[in-house]
Amino acid sequence: MADNSSCPPTFHRQPGVKFDVTDEMQRDYNESGFAIVRNLFSGDEISRLRSNLESPDSELMKRSYSISDGDGGFVKMILWNHPGNDYSGMMGRCERVVDTCSKLAGGEVFHYHTKMVLKEAFTGGAFQWHQDYGYWYLNGILRPDMISVQVAIDDADRGNGGLQVVRGSHKMGRIDHGRVGQQAGADLERVEQALKVMQKVDVDLKAGDGLFFHCNLLHTSSQNKSPRRRWAYISCYNRADNDSYKDHFHSRYTPLDKVPDSAVLGCDDFVTMDGKWFHRPDESSYDYIPEKK
Repeated sequence: MADNSSCPPTFHRQPGVKFDVTDEMQRDYNESGFAIVRNLFSGDEISRLRSNLESPDSELMKRSYSISDGDGGFVKMILWNHPGNDYSGMMGRCERVVDTCSKLAGGEVFHYHTKMVLKEAFTGGAFQWHQDYGYWYLNGILRPDMISVQVAIDDADRGNGGLQVVRGSHKMGRIDHGRVGQQAGADLERVEQALKVMQKVDVDLKAGDGLFFHCNLLHTSSQNKSPRRRWAYISCYNRADNDSYKDHFHSRYTPLDKVPDSAVLGCDDFVTMDGKWFHRPDESSYDYIPEKK
């Protein structure tokens, strides 16, 4: 059940109970452009991912890189196209994520890419105001029938560089974007006008909470100057009937092999990276160069 209407649209997953999108959640998502699900992943599930990332032998962290925010800050990232069969892949393939994205997006979805955004204490960079479809559009995708889910690995709020969104801004359609540092940023004139008539919302998440959001939702996050780290796992999905008309550096339609929710904790594989198709930035063009292994 959603919280009071004056608050962000928020829902709760009960342990041991299959999560499903209610009519209320669908309406709130359609109206606001986002919905929060508390306890999307359990403490044990997040703890296992966090422990692996903190390990000096983490295969995922070996593939991390940093991007500039254009204002002296840097964000460490890990990005891959296909979910894979390791623990991080099970998170992006499990029923509670895939089924929720399919219902909110209105049809079958496939995995577009997953990234981890790792903002370290004191030094973590900002993300400029942007829409994901503001630059995904350039990859040959005709419609904004795309959705992402951000899962908090650490507690997140504005103090440690948590996400801020503009409620209902997905209804504006795609805004022109330009380059800011190594990021894509939305036309600030449009952003400023949107903020005059729409509500800016701080997305405060506890570890394990998930934010499902539309690809045209305006969002940003500030630099992390606090002593608290802010790590997040973000999986992005495209509708199966909205495949790109051209090849690009993210995946085109590939049927998604969905797994039961129990497959997350049931997976002990943190080392198999085959087939995930990791990316690294090309500093000369800001595009991504795929690591195909």
